[in-house]
Amino acid sequence: MAEFVDAIPADELADGQAAVVEVNGVEIALVHTGGKFYALQNECTHAANPIGEGDLVGEGIIECPGHAANFNVETGEPVSGPADEPLETYEVEVVDGVVRVAID
Repeated sequence: MAEFVDAIPADELADGQAAVVEVNGVEIALVHTGGKFYALQNECTHAANPIGEGDLVGEGIIECPGHAANFNVETGEPVSGPADEPLETYEVEVVDGVVRVAID
């Protein structure tokens, strides 16, 4: 069962930003948008580019920096290609100003 692990202080990731963080030895794309935090697999399902280095291109949409595939940050589902497989998503909570991600 996954347990929540500290990822980053919440004030280190501004709304509208994404970052790559390591949680339990796993690279995670952490996204802050619309006042909420989301955690996704950091490897694009199309060509393994780092999702956390992409840009937010709309409310809740992150663009892969490699081939511009867009993904819904809440569900991980691709919004536009070339990716056609979803990203894995992880549960997120904020406790005492720290973003925590549930991961094995």
